[in-house]
Amino acid sequence: MKVCITEKPSVAKDIAAILGADVKRDGYYEGAGYRVTWTFGHLCTLKEPADYTDLWKRWSLGALPMLPQRFGIKLIPDAGIERQFNVIRSLIAEADEVINCGDAGQEGELIQRWVMQLAETKCPVRRLWISSLTDESIREGFRDLKPQSDYDRLYHAGLSRAIGDWILGMNGTRLYSLKYSSPGNVLSIGRVQ
Repeated sequence: MKVCITEKPSVAKDIAAILGADVKRDGYYEGAGYRVTWTFGHLCTLKEPADYTDLWKRWSLGALPMLPQRFGIKLIPDAGIERQFNVIRSLIAEADEVINCGDAGQEGELIQRWVMQLAETKCPVRRLWISSLTDESIREGFRDLKPQSDYDRLYHAGLSRAIGDWILGMNGTRLYSLKYSSPGNVLSIGRVQ
């Protein structure tokens, strides 16, 4: 069984129609040897400071800078996200192959890789790379699937950006809030705080 993971339900529906996966299940489509499922954009995120150590729960200048030895990811705490992730994880566990159908770009690559990492994907993964959702583009993209490893640099670029955003946002927000804001107010710094 091949499992396709798209970035949103509407794309899953389009891809499923082309592949002949016309049976709607709870959280995926199935048919013709495929199961087509989806994320809702970001299902995962980098861990919060308090996830690493109790020292980082309290905002204090003495705890800065916060630099984890190794960054980790976690599922975003939301019942709908957790339910869909469990569908994805169970499908991946039964898959012979996973096809990453995330959006073509750095962020799309990062979103899908984090989901597959948390789901502990062990089977081969290939990448669908299309910039249009026309029927012909989808068909052509499936004829030209590439090994996921061809996109490792793109994933590492997205991961580096996410980590850089975390370091600046988490540390900068706490530093500026503690030094320059009135108590209880937050001065938001960077793209990710």
